[in-house]
Amino acid sequence: MKNLAYTTLVFFAWVYLAGCASTSPAASLPPADTSPTVLVQMETTMGTIVLELDRLNAPVSTANFLRYVDENAYDGTIFHRVMENFVIQGGGHLPDMTELPGHEPIINEWNNGLKNDRGTIAMARETEPDSATRQWYINVKANPRLDVARDITGGAGYAVFGKVIKGMDVVDAIRAVPVTTLGESANVPVTPIVIESVKRVE
Repeated sequence: MKNLAYTTLVFFAWVYLAGCASTSPAASLPPADTSPTVLVQMETTMGTIVLELDRLNAPVSTANFLRYVDENAYDGTIFHRVMENFVIQGGGHLPDMTELPGHEPIINEWNNGLKNDRGTIAMARETEPDSATRQWYINVKANPRLDVARDITGGAGYAVFGKVIKGMDVVDAIRAVPVTTLGESANVPVTPIVIESVKRVE
């Protein structure tokens, strides 16, 4: 009788532990983030800019940008190209104008339906359409020509992946700063505008 009771106890203990083992891992997994947009806060020496990234329409560009954000790779970089009636560009240079390396280039999502309107953020690149890595720009005005495939731009437009939702006054202040030419680089702010940090907004 004792053996039967012991066997029964062991059996039910095994069933309980087996049940716990089958449900515990799934319960511990965090829910997948499937939100169509991601908010990012950019702290600069001229103020705060909040960006809403469009993961739904520009998944590759958004994931690429967030990769650098999560690596803190934009912290300490500058807006190295400021054109008052065009764009402010950053993400790839240090205050001494040292150009930083990037990860592998990404595909150009320029046909995603998003336009280079005022306040949007898009990937900067070379003439080759699929050459964007870490640099980006914010449109200070609507630039419809950047949405058009032209020979000078490699037969493709430029991929927008988000927009400024707070801090356009900061963008407008940056666009108005004095600029100069340093070596082969034109439109460089006389006083470096440092991107102190770029973080996801939880």
